[in-house]
Amino acid sequence: MSVPHVKSRVCSSTDAAETAGLLDRSRRELDEYTPGAEVLAERAREHITCGLSVFVLTGPPRTGVAQLRFRAGLYTGKPLCTLEELYVVPESRGLGLGRAVLEAALELARERGAGTMELGTAVGDTAARGFYESLGYTDLEKPGRPGTRMLCYERELGGDAEGR
Repeated sequence: MSVPHVKSRVCSSTDAAETAGLLDRSRRELDEYTPGAEVLAERAREHITCGLSVFVLTGPPRTGVAQLRFRAGLYTGKPLCTLEELYVVPESRGLGLGRAVLEAALELARERGAGTMELGTAVGDTAARGFYESLGYTDLEKPGRPGTRMLCYERELGGDAEGR
């Protein structure tokens, strides 16, 4: 289901500050580390310029953002797309904006030849899981086959005080 009154578009480097503001707000809302909107704007600009990430914004007003990463798929020969971030400001939730920005991101991934878009979310975040499933995402665990359950691991490699 598309949300016709909502415009979503791919960001250019001139949108880095707006993009960063939303991403910073997302991290603060979750009480997660953020280097701040100014630093995120510099990094977003670099990601856009170097092709490391693609950002999709909703609005105006700017109320939602998605961050995508593409990489070459060895086995399929097609690009693989990962949804790194999806955020809608709290006062605009429930209006279809998350769906609109994600549908725009899915269309962009298709245009770039990706066969799938993967993402991660917390097992206990039933609202997010329901949202993604309503858009056709499926849990990789196969019923009756517990060996197919996927876990996500991380190892910090050093860096600043926040481990980044």
